[in-house]
Amino acid sequence: MTERRKVARKTAKRATSRRPVAKKSRAVKKRSAKSATIKRWSQRVTKESDALDLKRGVFTLTDPRKIAASLKRSAEHSARRKTGAYRSALSMLTFYINRAGRTLPKTQRHRLESAKAELKRQFGRA
Repeated sequence: MTERRKVARKTAKRATSRRPVAKKSRAVKKRSAKSATIKRWSQRVTKESDALDLKRGVFTLTDPRKIAASLKRSAEHSARRKTGAYRSALSMLTFYINRAGRTLPKTQRHRLESAKAELKRQFGRA
């Protein structure tokens, strides 16, 4: 065997023993695509829910009474909801709080929790 062939064989053996880089990058791409899909799902639920047609920016309002009134109005006028207006409004508010998780500032969380209590009052449940 010539010296060139020996070197070529060693190089071929090394190349086959290494893991392909392409598989690694595909796995990373799958994970990032999956997490992006999850984020889009919750965003889509708040925008296109069967429960309510929400007014834009309802959860960013500063007054809990206004938040509750807007949710109540949306729930009562929605023709697509499957349960009562109170239950739909409260579940959408709870959904928003739960999905925001730890990223929701304490002031806004307190405001939304107050909106829950106000929603109960407006529906005559408290």
